[in-house]
Amino acid sequence: MFETFSRSYYVGRLFVEPYDGDRAVLRRDHHELVNEQLYATGEGVERLDLPLVMKLSQQHFAVHGDDGVPERTLLVPRDGLDPGYVDTLPAPREVLLAKADRASQLLEIVSPERAGR
Repeated sequence: MFETFSRSYYVGRLFVEPYDGDRAVLRRDHHELVNEQLYATGEGVERLDLPLVMKLSQQHFAVHGDDGVPERTLLVPRDGLDPGYVDTLPAPREVLLAKADRASQLLEIVSPERAGR
């Protein structure tokens, strides 16, 4: 789903859709799979429900898992997107996923209450 893009990010293509929720969400099983494959260290018991950090356009989002999301779809709160960008959605888009060390830094900014990795 994601491949290396730079020292700080992976890149993937997802269908991005604005919605009226309060946080960005990805299908739960995909969220856990990405967490396990790209964020887990392989040492001991690790949580697979911690937020992923994705960059869409010029904005970063803490992304959570949710059972009601279609496959390969990222739902992003309409209120959190630039209105000009919302007008181009829903559509397939390249999405950047922060690598684990960068995600830890960004979580402190985009979701301080969930930064406890």
